[in-house]
Amino acid sequence: MAAITGQKSEGDRKHPVDRTLPPFKMFTSGLQHVAAMYAGVVAPPMIVGPACGLSATETAFLMGASLFTAGIATLLQTLGFWKVGAKLPFVNGVSFAGVTPMVAIGKAQSPDDALPIIFGAVIVAGVLGFLLAPYFSKLVRFFPPVVTGTVITLIGVSLLPVAFNWSQGGNDRAPDYGSLTNIGMAALTFVIVLVLRRVLRGFLQQIAILLGLIAGTLIAIPVGITHFSAITEASLVGFPTPFHFGAPQFDIAAIVSMCIVMLVCMTESTADMLALGRIVDRPADERTIEGGLRADTLGTALSPLFNGFANSAFAQNIGLVAMTKVRSRYVVATSGLILIVLGLCPVAASVISLVPLPVLGGAGIVLFGSVAASGIQTLASAAMEKGDNALIVAAAVGIGLIPIAAPDFYHHLPKDLLVVLDSGISTGCLVAIVLNLAFNHFGRKTAAGDAAGDAADAGPVDPGIAQQPAPGTADDADEPAAAPAH
Repeated sequence: MAAITGQKSEGDRKHPVDRTLPPFKMFTSGLQHVAAMYAGVVAPPMIVGPACGLSATETAFLMGASLFTAGIATLLQTLGFWKVGAKLPFVNGVSFAGVTPMVAIGKAQSPDDALPIIFGAVIVAGVLGFLLAPYFSKLVRFFPPVVTGTVITLIGVSLLPVAFNWSQGGNDRAPDYGSLTNIGMAALTFVIVLVLRRVLRGFLQQIAILLGLIAGTLIAIPVGITHFSAITEASLVGFPTPFHFGAPQFDIAAIVSMCIVMLVCMTESTADMLALGRIVDRPADERTIEGGLRADTLGTALSPLFNGFANSAFAQNIGLVAMTKVRSRYVVATSGLILIVLGLCPVAASVISLVPLPVLGGAGIVLFGSVAASGIQTLASAAMEKGDNALIVAAAVGIGLIPIAAPDFYHHLPKDLLVVLDSGISTGCLVAIVLNLAFNHFGRKTAAGDAAGDAADAGPVDPGIAQQPAPGTADDADEPAAAPAH
């Protein structure tokens, strides 16, 4: 009868973020998220492990633990409980912001004490962040479109060098780094993804990235850059034993460093949540950000129990959501379960690792470029014809690009400052917030008209602006075409 009268079922009335997909679509879409972020999760332990004096076997154990804890953090973020979780399609994983200070801690300590001291500092930082989440979330009022658009653009642009590095091979010390073979495979994968997005329809179009990665990997086998040694050497089962490297130790200097990292992660996660909220047409309000930060910090505090590091939202997966238009948080929850399985089954994890970095880099250019494009779309609603807003964007983007364009720019400054300054997203975000306050809140008001115009530009201070849908956002491909916009 509901079909005859045109009434919608309860499932149709749900926001696409809260809808489930058929099991096969859920799994393949979730697997696509894992494939997109796998390299980002295992990279930090690959760097930190040797710095702490770990053998190759112990470093592999640390990588499995990072996958396992990333899965737990992702479930906290997507499903949540109580006031924990943004309940948006966010993938969480090991934050790269903590790599530099953790390497410094590892080199300053004996091999037996390095990881216990790091884990102790991560626990304290996670607990502190959890307590600060309700207060930190109130900063959302300082993220109008001129700020969020700038930050989203910086997120995409900051990730592109990662894709370029992968395209060259990922290891700048390898003899084939930047070889014609690597760049050629990246270019071929890039073209395959674009062609698949153009010719496929429906669900197949949504998983074009996954199909492109599979095609690129198969082509890479005869080329000789797909290596199967990881599968033959991997164990079938490998549970990350709690406190495998020893009970946590609490060192003041290490704790201070990781607390700064936690604040940087919370700043970036806030920007990521605002970006994803616009993309999925569910703007992130103060409560959403508070829940998301609680999930980040709780996941961080729990990670050392299973030998993991600080977790935060993965910006690269925002590009996947933007491109595929699959907005279901349950898809990302499925990817969390896949990550847990990969952490418990090294053989399964090694299958994902078969994707050569050049292949991943080719797909990454499309993914990360999609994030930057979303930022540009957001800036289109930020009254850029007003000179002050254009100046805010120019200054924030310019400062945010320094770590990308000139990585050694800050090398004479104290190392503690580099935790913040080496993150173009964080520095650009801070500059955009300060300049927006200076020009649009505390600036000169010479006439009533100017004051009204400035108030309109302030974004989230006005609920009407905060609730504007993201430009170009479309419902999931499996949603009926006649469904109204959400």
